[in-house]
Amino acid sequence: MDLAESKVGTRAIYQPGASSIEGSPTALQMFHAHPPIMAMPHWHAQVEVNYVIRGTVHYRMNDHEFRLNAGQMCLFWGGQPHQMDESSDDSLYAGAHLPLVYFFRLRLPISISSRLMKGETLLTSATDAADRENFARWVRYSNSGDSAKAQHAVDELLLRIERIALEPYSMATSKTTTSLEGDQPHPHSSRSVARMCDFIAANFLQDIDSVDIARAADLHPKYAMNLFKRSTGMTLSKYVTLLRLSRAQAMLMSEGANVLQVAMDSGFGSISAFNKSFRHIAGMSPSDFRRDIRLVTTMPAGAFRN
Repeated sequence: MDLAESKVGTRAIYQPGASSIEGSPTALQMFHAHPPIMAMPHWHAQVEVNYVIRGTVHYRMNDHEFRLNAGQMCLFWGGQPHQMDESSDDSLYAGAHLPLVYFFRLRLPISISSRLMKGETLLTSATDAADRENFARWVRYSNSGDSAKAQHAVDELLLRIERIALEPYSMATSKTTTSLEGDQPHPHSSRSVARMCDFIAANFLQDIDSVDIARAADLHPKYAMNLFKRSTGMTLSKYVTLLRLSRAQAMLMSEGANVLQVAMDSGFGSISAFNKSFRHIAGMSPSDFRRDIRLVTTMPAGAFRN
């Protein structure tokens, strides 16, 4: 993560940046650190898993909010604007950002995957001391430079996420929190979704369409579009756009970034298409986003507290 120090306070404030998760929307990244509060809501094209080891944090999602205490874990779709607006001084968390190509290889109940993609948050307190040790080791392995260790860390992490469905958990929304315990397994069609995600991850900056994506998964275009929509709650074009916007969000933080150049470099064919898509998810133009995110870096850390 990129951290920007407030010029007045001493607490680190999270800022989107080109070396952070927004700028690498197809990468699986793990973390184990003190969670910095966020200057403003952000989004990224990965499912996020957060495990609070110590302290407490508070999240504001697109249409709901929740607090996590030590020993609790959450899972949510990062494609919705979200913000960690509180983090206790002693807090420590661990977790990962999972691109959809990894997420749809998980053997999760369809009730979990579909509800996550619609913006709900999975919450669980079914954690133990092994999680504290394992998350720390997975981060060490993923950063070791040893490909075998890195792959082992990913494999163990995915198995741990699958185990969430075997123990009590709840799904938080703006209206209610429903307790659940297990469900039917995710259908085998998730493999086809993963193949589509693989192709999109490798080619989202190119001029691709649903026909290209379906062909890569050996599917009929209409069937591919329907399958992806049922599995993710998004159209193929919306997911491609989200990857591009995630990358563009990070690029806008670069010193001297030109909005037109960002639009072209992030895969948009025109500045008007870029502005429309960016405004739809951020609620503001790319230029306004660039201005606001730079302004908050000069604000005192206390300004982000409730």
